Amino acid sequence: MNHLQSIKTIVLSLVFLISYTSCTKDDMGRDGNKAAITVSLKSNLSEYSDVYFDIEDVQVKVKEDGNLSNAWVSLNAINTGTHNVSELRSDSELLLVDHFEVNPTYIYEVRLVLGDNNFMNINNTLVNLDITSSGNGSPSNLIKRDFEASYIYQLEINIDIDESVSFSEDENMMILNPKLYTEIRKF
Repeated sequence: MNHLQSIKTIVLSLVFLISYTSCTKDDMGRDGNKAAITVSLKSNLSEYSDVYFDIEDVQVKVKEDGNLSNAWVSLNAINTGTHNVSELRSDSELLLVDHFEVNPTYIYEVRLVLGDNNFMNINNTLVNLDITSSGNGSPSNLIKRDFEASYIYQLEINIDIDESVSFSEDENMMILNPKLYTEIRKF
């Protein structure tokens, strides 16, 4: 009886293994004519412990002229809202886009679209972070890369919090000018 149970387990394992390895890219939810993009957000160690960003979207620029109406394409961010970015270290990144499929294209930039609810906690007092006019609520990074069909691209946006947050003595307020660095992996 024990011998029969072992054979049954082995046969079921082989059937599962053969079924799993015979899947095509299409069977696994990936279209061979598209590129998939995943975006996560991390931060570096910082002197600031509670910095919150109001994340509205992640977009990529697919036209060289960013002023064109269809130059920026939304990647439909899944974890929008206000997040403590100072807690996003190597072991706790925030997934913003999960396998969003795009037509193969050349991508010039990636940007993080921020709302108006950006703030930090200083001695248990919430202080508003005003976005600089150059940041325009959408800090971006040049990536200038061709995104090919049938590949998954992992974009990891790293925020340098210490470089992003400063105090403006002229305006007597905290200023947010996000400094982002993007790493890209192709699978």
